[in-house]
Amino acid sequence: MTLTTTPASPLLGEHDSLGAHFTDFAGWQMPLKYDSELAEHHAVRTSAGLFDLSHMGEIAITGTESGALLDYALAGELSKIGVGRAKYSLLCNADGGVIDDLVVYRLANEHFLVVANASNAPAVYRELAARAEGFSAKVDDQSTETALIAVQGPAAQDIVQSLVPAPQVETVAELKYYAVTRAVVADIDVLLARTGYTGEDGFELYVPNEQSVALWRALLAATAARGGVPAGLACRDTLRLEAGMALYGHELTLDTNPYEAGLGKVVRLNKEFVGRDALQALSEQAPKRVLVGLAGTGRRAARADYTVHDATGGAPVGTITSGALSPTLGHPIALAFVDIAFREPGTELTVDIRGKKEPFVVTPSPFYRRS
Repeated sequence: MTLTTTPASPLLGEHDSLGAHFTDFAGWQMPLKYDSELAEHHAVRTSAGLFDLSHMGEIAITGTESGALLDYALAGELSKIGVGRAKYSLLCNADGGVIDDLVVYRLANEHFLVVANASNAPAVYRELAARAEGFSAKVDDQSTETALIAVQGPAAQDIVQSLVPAPQVETVAELKYYAVTRAVVADIDVLLARTGYTGEDGFELYVPNEQSVALWRALLAATAARGGVPAGLACRDTLRLEAGMALYGHELTLDTNPYEAGLGKVVRLNKEFVGRDALQALSEQAPKRVLVGLAGTGRRAARADYTVHDATGGAPVGTITSGALSPTLGHPIALAFVDIAFREPGTELTVDIRGKKEPFVVTPSPFYRRS
């Protein structure tokens, strides 16, 4: 194993024994792939993939005013979600720019768990802690002591059910999308959520670091028995792109507001929160640019930061945020910010790919939906 000074998952040794190729992601040494990212992608679509997501941030919010704090800190109305449910939300700055997109779980009346993107977890913690001033609520960063493992794919439910006690088999089956519960998996107490970032059914399992290896090994054996594989961050990116899901640093940044990113429905302007005034003003204006899906007719993929032009290849009209050759669909797909005049599905555009203008068409996103 190559020694590094970057943060490492508690499962690093497991990945190394599986022959993983590593990458520095948001300051963490994480598995990029194990063998073939293409094979891993297809495994998630047809059976299951097992992901280590321990680089994500976990921040607990507790106290009598924990819900009120989150209502003030985030663009959504988190105090309204029920115990055992989850909600996607945005942490914005005073100008309405997105600091991070995150998922919030309500574990009890006065106990929430905020899951932040790895690259933004320190900033999210600092912002929540600062915004907690004046509220009867505690903000506790539990990221370094918490491991996160995800199993995604059509076989995910069967995999998890095979490892829980008989009385919990039905609990797993009945767990709704964007819901969370306590469970015992492979004789280990876990926080079990049913969310995901691949477009497939799937579960996330939160567990203390010291129990992560045993949990990983049990899940990996159950996954392999059903034709699944361990999967790295490379295929996770193509999976989420096919599912039309935003990636912070690409579709979302401090220079992006929720309305142009197609996330206006996440914002609740009926309450006071940081960034509300700016977002109220933005909601009353037509955005100058919008995020759209693009499908290519050739074989060359458009990549982030490539320039989008009109159909003639003339005037620049936008910028690619994410792009790849879709393993599932067999043609190039991309997300891009384009001038609002070019937003309609069916609009023909071109993308400058290393000096050659390649044809693309505005296409509804997500590009892939599971049956």
